[in-house]
Amino acid sequence: MVFFLSGCVGNPDSSEDLSGVGSYVTFNIYHGESLEEAEATFEIKIKLNHTAAPNHADNLYKHVEAGNYNITQFHRIIDDFMIQGGDFENYDGTGGYAADWYGICNGSIATVEDCPDQTNWNVPDEADNGLKHFSCTMSMAKTAQANSAGSQFFLIPDDIEHHEFLDGEYTVFGEIVSGCEHVTTISEVATDDGDRPVVPVVLYSAVVSN
Repeated sequence: MVFFLSGCVGNPDSSEDLSGVGSYVTFNIYHGESLEEAEATFEIKIKLNHTAAPNHADNLYKHVEAGNYNITQFHRIIDDFMIQGGDFENYDGTGGYAADWYGICNGSIATVEDCPDQTNWNVPDEADNGLKHFSCTMSMAKTAQANSAGSQFFLIPDDIEHHEFLDGEYTVFGEIVSGCEHVTTISEVATDDGDRPVVPVVLYSAVVSN
């Protein structure tokens, strides 16, 4: 089993009630040492499922609204598997926390009064929501511990049929509605022994979109 380290921010106050609906975010990505000298650029649009995974969808939406993912890296890429990003705290897969309070502190149920430090906040698991790890889906990274998700996520490329072994363990909460071929292209970049891209893959802009 491969475990994904959870990956961090402010506490944005969104007045928009998205429960029971979907929302869209767009990731703008470059592969290179800088945007100006990029070997390639990509745009990926994702529909978040606020019905099946309300906490996870809300969490990522608020991270995007707050600008937390801007200028972060896809720090872990494995061909024929997935691309992982979202660690805006340490940029290496060791950081991350929830964008809002969801009742979990360091993986355990708690009150916000007993857990005032946001860097300890997590998102509760919603893995048994009926969504599967098929191609072109978005799922939440976490540690082996239950309820340990924070800000890190992973995207499954379009040349994958189904990562069945992840179902029920990690929470699928989004669908890539355009640009999934770019996820596949990114999944094939050269990486080092730690699965980190030799040439950086940078999420330079994440925005709420229509």
